[in-house]
Amino acid sequence: MKELNIGRILIENRRKRGITQEDLAEYMGVSKASVSKWETATTYPDITLLPRLATFFNITIDELIGYEPQMTRADIRRLYRQISLDFSTRPFEEVLARCREIAEKYFSCTPLLFQLGCLYANHCMLAKTPEERNAVLEEAHALFLRVKQESDEVTLSSQALAMEAFCLLQLGRGAEVIELLAPSLEPRIAPDALLSSAYLITGNKEEARRTLQAGIYQSVLELLNLLLPYLSLCEADSDAFEKTCDRSLAIAEAFELKELHPSVLLTLYLTLAQEAMRCKDKEQALTMLKRYTNLAVSDIYPLKLHGDSYFDLLEDWVEEMLPLGSDLPRAEAMVRKSIRESVSENPVFAPLFENQAFQSLLLKLKNNEEVPT
Repeated sequence: MKELNIGRILIENRRKRGITQEDLAEYMGVSKASVSKWETATTYPDITLLPRLATFFNITIDELIGYEPQMTRADIRRLYRQISLDFSTRPFEEVLARCREIAEKYFSCTPLLFQLGCLYANHCMLAKTPEERNAVLEEAHALFLRVKQESDEVTLSSQALAMEAFCLLQLGRGAEVIELLAPSLEPRIAPDALLSSAYLITGNKEEARRTLQAGIYQSVLELLNLLLPYLSLCEADSDAFEKTCDRSLAIAEAFELKELHPSVLLTLYLTLAQEAMRCKDKEQALTMLKRYTNLAVSDIYPLKLHGDSYFDLLEDWVEEMLPLGSDLPRAEAMVRKSIRESVSENPVFAPLFENQAFQSLLLKLKNNEEVPT
């Protein structure tokens, strides 16, 4: 990120053209001392002089004053990493205030606004009260709404729509979510196979394979994200519930999610444990919690998106196509804490609190919470 720095830009452009301060002063009709003060940032040129200065150096006024309304992809990624870390180490209100300053400064940079909204949505639980949490979600919702309205990138607008719905859902405004998303539930034609075929026709077999790998990878994760909430809707139908459990675990095993994407597998185990408790099956719940815990305390950190021996062309796609690259939305300290709290603070597991095996699992998760230095 770059601040306004007209002095530096004047010096760079003047020296590049072999122009002295006297030459510039004579052209602008000011004293050499005035030019010197501009370049040392002691004072700034009068706003009426900016067009003439920009014309003299054949640059735009934005270039002259160093104004950059857009941040680069790399800048956004670095900023996200830093703010995510700050949320786990610094006071919540302090970091939130910093985010608001950045949003105000770069209000036309929709990719940045989207990531700031994601930061709000992923860290709103750090707010002191439910009212403050909801206020942060409202801010996130407003950012996603602006991105959807202002961005000319189809993918970004689609992502903003989904995150807008997520915020509304967290705020308990289900009717608005239905109104927002129901019209979009039309048959979709996945472009991956078409794009892959196009690459193949042009002789780029490697890119054809990479395109399909990315499509398969995303489809597997999307399928699991559909199966998990479907489990809770099968509670009254034991046959459907059992089949959904079996198929979810089969997909996880077939695509080796333990290595490929352990965070998704953690979510799967936790969901299965919760649903087992709702079905009054404590034994099954403990079995799934044991799998959850053993995975959580294993060598899976730092959690990052990556390929494997099957998805062997995924690494470049992750870095090139995903806004955060291989990074996950929250810092490792917060991830480890949330892994533990998802069990210890979850009321559905309250009937297990006196169980010795359950307490042993909680202890393992607590010991795992500290990030190694």
